[in-house]
Amino acid sequence: MDYKILETGASEGYELLDSGEGEKLERFGKVITRRPDPQALWQRSLNEDEWKKNHAFFTTRGGEKGEWRGNKIENWEAKIGGLSFNLKLSAFKHVGVFPEQQPNWAWIEDKIKSSGRKTNVLNLFGYTGGATLAAAKAGAEVCHLDGSKTTITLAKKNAETSGLSDKLIRWILDDAIMFVKREIKRGRKYDGIIMDPPAFGHGPNGELWKIEDDLLYLIDLCQELLSSEPLFFIINGYASGYSALAYENCLKGIFKDKGVIEYGELALVDKFGKRLSAGIFARWSDK
Repeated sequence: MDYKILETGASEGYELLDSGEGEKLERFGKVITRRPDPQALWQRSLNEDEWKKNHAFFTTRGGEKGEWRGNKIENWEAKIGGLSFNLKLSAFKHVGVFPEQQPNWAWIEDKIKSSGRKTNVLNLFGYTGGATLAAAKAGAEVCHLDGSKTTITLAKKNAETSGLSDKLIRWILDDAIMFVKREIKRGRKYDGIIMDPPAFGHGPNGELWKIEDDLLYLIDLCQELLSSEPLFFIINGYASGYSALAYENCLKGIFKDKGVIEYGELALVDKFGKRLSAGIFARWSDK
């Protein structure tokens, strides 16, 4: 078992320009955004004039719903981690990609390529497809599941923009638990499983998801989907209040003393050397 901090630095498509005083300043392609981030407790490195050089900023006033303000940016593209993403300003401060996942994408690609065999991967709560596209790019057959039709549509578009629309990807709109139960009945097996469960959410038909009630049950079900020689299992977490140790213990419960478990934080790193925590992860691999 190995605690790690997976760092994402500057690239052509993404850069954390600065962070501090409850906010982060980022560049996605050519677009600069300013968003709240409660993890940024420290002082900023850049002055306010530099922070004002953004194309859009997310703001909340009192108890009102947050909103983006600034230039009227509709849609744009950014190449991140060797993949192309179609981005837009959306609710809950999001733009359509989590760049801190780049180290995991690279890890997934490496595990699939180095296996030298046909690989089937299941990506639950797949969002806009970063992990799905990384796995498909490496040659895996992928099943991408999400509870949002809008998000799946965007993930398909990202596959097309990334030149991966001809890859073997099944796009599934469904509740994660209900789908996994059906896959078990069908006898389907997967060599790699990825899940990025939210703290709270709903399936396409209103199915309720609460991480404290449903995560362990879903993980137990997923054990039945693993092939006889699995390659990897990844659990990511955002805003759930859990430690990476919790996810590590979940994987220990599945794999006992087999393979290797790594766990820790996902961090964005700015040019001043400050590391901004952006989530937690735990991942198991066969070696």
